[in-house]
Amino acid sequence: MVGTSFWRCHSNCRPRSGKWRFREKPAVHTVSASQANLRLQAVLELIAQDRQKWSLPSNVRVVVSYEAGQDAFWIVRALCSRGIESYMIDAASIRVERHKRRAKTDRLDAIKLVTNLRAWLHGERDRMHVVRVPSVEDEALRHLIRDRGQLHKEVLQHRERIRKLLVTMGCWDEVDHRSFARRLSHGELVCHDGTPLPEELRERLVRETARLELAEQQLAALERTLEERLPTPVRERITHLRRLRGVGHIGASRLMLELFWRQFNNPHHRSQGRSLQLCGRRADAFLSAVRWWAGRCSRTCARS
Repeated sequence: MVGTSFWRCHSNCRPRSGKWRFREKPAVHTVSASQANLRLQAVLELIAQDRQKWSLPSNVRVVVSYEAGQDAFWIVRALCSRGIESYMIDAASIRVERHKRRAKTDRLDAIKLVTNLRAWLHGERDRMHVVRVPSVEDEALRHLIRDRGQLHKEVLQHRERIRKLLVTMGCWDEVDHRSFARRLSHGELVCHDGTPLPEELRERLVRETARLELAEQQLAALERTLEERLPTPVRERITHLRRLRGVGHIGASRLMLELFWRQFNNPHHRSQGRSLQLCGRRADAFLSAVRWWAGRCSRTCARS
């Protein structure tokens, strides 16, 4: 869903017979190319056609916005590299009517997106929230820490699955791939009554153990790669974060790569809470009321 707005003194108007012709609702075009580069080129051609149609100069300000989704940041980077101002919008920040049923179509969503973009450009910053776009290097480093978390989760899942399969037979042995695979291949794992494990279950455990070993090898290799590819400034900040009690190496690395790649200019640290969805505007108002009441109670205690 992409919304485009031409921005200047004659925005969304067309001269005809010495008069200005304003258009309240934006025109909606559908681009359905099969490849990303072809679809992007089609959008650029539509922008050029609208420039020519409305007799706009070449230096007119063109602003493009689209909803954040699976396309991520490549659209913003591609348009900005071509000199087009582009914004990624948090779809959840766009206000909708909740007290009655409303129509829901792609056309109406595109019109709503352009309407909010115009209001946002006029200074109404509460109409929508713009997503900050990281650099290519910062986004690339995220893949390492996120893949590390996914592999760690897979390791735990494989171990828990093996343990539960053994529990069904009354076998409570520890699941450690360094000795578990050897004991499994030598037939040392038995049921609660000392009988060997069923052949089908044993084969399944062998396959699950192989997947566990592969996941652990990839996790170890990824942790070494993460240590090698982190820039020196990031390593220094990770070292500073590890000085905090309760923050380990993995937690500090995740905070650096997922949160502190951006600059926070709010002195009250509310922007950090909003970026983590720990607080919002209503939560800020609630916290302000709590602080006021706590201050009042403390003053009352002091007077007494």
